[in-house]
Amino acid sequence: MKTGLITSDTYQNHNTGDGHPEKIDRVTAVIDNFKRIDYKELIWKKPAKFDQSFIINTHSSKYIDQVHKSFPNNGLAFLDGDTVISPGSKEATKDAVGSIITAIDGIQNNEFKNAFCAVRPPGHHAEKEKAMGFCIFNNVAVGANYLIEKYKYSKVAIIDFDVHHGNGTQDIFYNNEKVLFISTHQYPYYPGSGSENEKGKFNNILNIPLEAGTTAEKYLNAYEYVLKKLKEFKPEFLLFSAGFDAHINDPLAQLKLNTDDFYQLTKRTLELSKSFCNGKVVSILEGGYDLKALQDSTQRHVDALIEFNW
Repeated sequence: MKTGLITSDTYQNHNTGDGHPEKIDRVTAVIDNFKRIDYKELIWKKPAKFDQSFIINTHSSKYIDQVHKSFPNNGLAFLDGDTVISPGSKEATKDAVGSIITAIDGIQNNEFKNAFCAVRPPGHHAEKEKAMGFCIFNNVAVGANYLIEKYKYSKVAIIDFDVHHGNGTQDIFYNNEKVLFISTHQYPYYPGSGSENEKGKFNNILNIPLEAGTTAEKYLNAYEYVLKKLKEFKPEFLLFSAGFDAHINDPLAQLKLNTDDFYQLTKRTLELSKSFCNGKVVSILEGGYDLKALQDSTQRHVDALIEFNW
């Protein structure tokens, strides 16, 4: 079995304006690197069209209508102070959501063992009714709801290792016993949520707040709590909200992970997940704003996904 790499050229048309950290070059750096390496174990796919009703399970129809009406005919518009959209954002946003659906279908149809989605805009800050923090629709949340509705899974886990708390994903699944959401993040920091006291109605939320300056050693020790919670929940399918901005070189945060730490945390998670979800894993890109760190860290993350296929 191989690893799927789901991406689309439409991310290039999502223009956020000069100087915005969530820029086109982020995905270009990742994709160009994978093309250069030319892994024989990767199956490249473009996101397929999907039924829009799968977004309505995650966001309200009112919010979805608001977003569609907000895409400008020219220039830039703002969904919030950080979240910029342009005319090309409409297709990029649709393909970002479509990528996780295509990845899930590919695994369910035995096209590949696991998958990584290299897309933008990211999604984990988007709440049920609100765009936030560069995020328009919550891609990973749509994926979890798709697994539950289309494939009738009753236990889906989302691990969010982006340096910022996945407040949107937490908001969407706070009262959903079928979804376990785990987030490691710098705290207190943007977006301000993610304390240990936020546990969900069914104790289905685990937040692991980390102070600025947390070293790789301390982070990986704390990650044992992620694995312990996973072991208790025993998910049938695993999703990663894969942000790489906890890297020591990232300009937007102050955690101190190195490139190889993303390989280690991915490998540890995959080894544990073998026993309960048989390696059914989809990872989707969230943050990461130093281009070289992002390029190298996504490579090591995918290395772990590929190794797990054997």
